[in-house]
Order: sequence, then structure tokens, then C-alpha cells
Amino acid sequence: MMEYVKQPKEIEDKSMKIIRPYLEGMDLSEEEIAVYSRTIHASGDVEYAKLVTTSQDAVAAGLNALKNGADIYCDVEMVRTGINKKALAQLGGEVFCQVSAPEIAEAAKAEGITRSIAAMRAYGKRLDGNIVAIGNAPTALYEVLRLCSEENIRPVLIVGIPVGFVGAAESKEALVEQAPVPFVTVRGNKGGSPIAASVINALLYLLVQRTQMLYIEPNK
Repeated sequence: MMEYVKQPKEIEDKSMKIIRPYLEGMDLSEEEIAVYSRTIHASGDVEYAKLVTTSQDAVAAGLNALKNGADIYCDVEMVRTGINKKALAQLGGEVFCQVSAPEIAEAAKAEGITRSIAAMRAYGKRLDGNIVAIGNAPTALYEVLRLCSEENIRPVLIVGIPVGFVGAAESKEALVEQAPVPFVTVRGNKGGSPIAASVINALLYLLVQRTQMLYIEPNK
């Protein structure tokens, strides 16, 4: 049998050591390095080192919000599932996703919009002071930007990382240009639910002892 690394902590530590050189010379804080590293770790793609883009205060804003019990509002179930809810609960927060709710489907059909747009509209003022995590739908990110601009909704952090070829890159550029609140994104077509969840988890693991979380499934 081939010899291979079996211990979760050893696997993670070795992965982060391999990733670290790709972030050298980027003038990142240790906390920012943790976020960038986890996106690379989640994707298996070192190109993320050049694609991840954050506002200057994004990581600090996210950490402060989570420390004070902020909730997280997601565009799709895959993001919600990927977030370590036990770590979040230790800090007093919850994670929400309404995209599959019957009333959201009805609203989307009646208004001729995506369910992701309808879900973000339904969250409304609940987004104030909390974190938005978008990993799939560009339309959800556009809607959050509209809510910020037209309804003065103010999440404390937008993790806006939709993926794909129709509107994904454009919605993320709009986030960077408008920057209504602190943000983390991945420029271009890449991204997705695992990457959005990895950003949230990186923040959580900076606040909750990571060794306590290594043997816990993310959806527990």
C-alpha cells in the first residue's frame, strides 16, 4: 500500500505550508492570508492568489461582526451547507437560506425574477449589520447592490463570489466599483459556493479554535 498522510491536522498544515509561498509579497495581513489561503485550499487552484479581491477593511469587518454574533444570509443551500455552523453557533450566529421556500418560488414566478433575487428582497432589513454570502447567483449579488443603493440596506460584509459565464464577472466588478460596504470577491468567472463558504469558514476559524473543528462535518 502507498504511504500517505492520514491525520486531518497534518493534511491541513501541509496544505497551508504549500500555499503560503504563492501569497508572499502581496502585502497581506496574517488574517487576510488565512482567507486567501482557504480559497486556494477549497479550489485547489493557486490562481486564486491573484483573483481574490477585498476592500481594505473587509476581513476586520467580518471578524468583528462574527465576534459580535452576526448572522449569515446565503443565496443558495450549497453555501449554507458548506459553512461550519457549529463554529458559527459558538459565536452566537446563525446561517439562513430561503431560496427553496415555497413563498420565495411563488414571488419569483409572480414577478418574473430569479428565486435568488426574491430571497434577497425577502431578507431586506435583516441584512443590516449581518453578512451576505453569495456563491452561485449573479442576480443575487446585483440585487444586494440594488438594496444597498436604493433602500440603504447595510450588510457589514458582502462575500460576493458567484460563478459562471453569464453575469458572474460583471456582477463582481460592480461590487468592486460600487463597494457600498466591505467586500470579498473573486474576479472573473471563477468562484462558487465552496469558495464563498471557505471565506466564511476562514473568518470563523480565526475566531474559533480550528483544532476543535477538524473532526466536525461542515453541515453539523
